[in-house]
Amino acid sequence: MALDQSFVGRSYPPTVPYEVGREKIREFAEAVGDTNPAYTDVEAAKMLGHPDVIAPPTFVFAITFKAAGQVFTDPQLGLDYSRVVHGDQKFAYRRPVRAGDRLTVTSTIEAIKSMAGNDILDVRGEVHDEAGEHVVTAWTKLVARAAEGA
Repeated sequence: MALDQSFVGRSYPPTVPYEVGREKIREFAEAVGDTNPAYTDVEAAKMLGHPDVIAPPTFVFAITFKAAGQVFTDPQLGLDYSRVVHGDQKFAYRRPVRAGDRLTVTSTIEAIKSMAGNDILDVRGEVHDEAGEHVVTAWTKLVARAAEGA
């Protein structure tokens, strides 16, 4: 069953603040195999003009995808999450994510399309720090595969 097009443009409430910690950044950088010292060494980050260590570019996925859960679990939308695969991800940064940031995410449904019985859902996550400064925008594309025999 195709998703309801009237949901395009719907925004969900901002998340509670997520506090970015140095250890979380270090663990993430290690997990993705990125040895950039700006992710683990405060002095190296300061030499690059940052007030503290910064996070690798894809670090923010963890909080934006969690925030998008408000969209995916909205019973009115009717998305069958058991049939969903991650289709695409992209980010547009205003500045790097830094240790000590307290970030909130507001998720908005940008597009809903149906192709070959599959539903394609585009969700935009706007990430702001506690001062209200825009940090990054993340776009997540999900594909809900058509049911067997549909």
